[in-house]
Amino acid sequence: MKKIKLSALELATICKGSSALEAINRSVEGAKYIENLGYERIWFAEHHNMEHIASSATAVLIGHVASQTQSIRIGSGGIMLPNHSPLVIAEQFGTLETLYPGRIDLGLGRAPGTDQITAMALRRNNLNTAFYFKDDVQALQQYFLNDDPSEKVRAFPGEGLQIPIYILGSSTDSAHLAAQLGLPYAFAAHFAPAMFAQAAEIYRNEFKPSEFLNKPYFIACANIIAAASTEEAEFLASSLFNMFAGIITNHRRPLSPPTQKVIYDGIPEIEKAVYSMTSCTFAGDKARLTRELSEFINRYQIDEIMTTNYIFDGQKRLESFKIIKEALLD
Repeated sequence: MKKIKLSALELATICKGSSALEAINRSVEGAKYIENLGYERIWFAEHHNMEHIASSATAVLIGHVASQTQSIRIGSGGIMLPNHSPLVIAEQFGTLETLYPGRIDLGLGRAPGTDQITAMALRRNNLNTAFYFKDDVQALQQYFLNDDPSEKVRAFPGEGLQIPIYILGSSTDSAHLAAQLGLPYAFAAHFAPAMFAQAAEIYRNEFKPSEFLNKPYFIACANIIAAASTEEAEFLASSLFNMFAGIITNHRRPLSPPTQKVIYDGIPEIEKAVYSMTSCTFAGDKARLTRELSEFINRYQIDEIMTTNYIFDGQKRLESFKIIKEALLD
């Protein structure tokens, strides 16, 4: 297996019977644990109007987790830039980088991270902002790079800070943009794997070196569920599959305990839809994950794996992080 970095994506998912505060505390616990294991980074995703996800105020949550850890990189996976003005994000992440120097990442996405009605509430009825994503990314870069004191609008704190920017995506559009701008690229294969292979190829083939990056850097986000045995891992994975079934059927639920059979067992339409969304999911013991992830990494020339962790039991969740690390890095 090629040498890679390992990181985690976190949504502060609320478990059945728990609260938003407990979900945030669980995120902190996970960040501390994977920091000690040697994970590279943990990112938090911006979502809105979702009662079982506590990561809506993403920059605030990043700051909280950074204050509870020592060295692991903390960032956004991502900030949905069309929901915000570039100046506000430059100021927020400039503040974070000032407080936690050398530890902050800024991953940027084009999607709203919510439904269209909520997107209108966020964007004050201007749904055209997504069309200016490239312009907004470049405006944000300029706020960080600006060294002209005559500029009428400047970002303080933020100006002059070296905050890495990543382009996030779940389609080929983002691959073209990341390659054109010469930025690292993270693909959301954990829920939108359909265009994963095509996007990876486009990014590497079209990449243009920039002042930020001299060669492609490709992050693949995938669902990985690890346990002492493959049988146990597949059982724990039912929580993830049941959660996706709720998303597909618009019956969203908190993360729930695993079940012997998935809740959509015997319903072909839902089975097909769940499989389509979760085909980049790996469940198994250390040996199986080493074998399957090695093939995955080499096939798509992945530089970094970012794992989700939708495991209900807190201790099993931490054990999974450890086994994944042993499968990929040891």
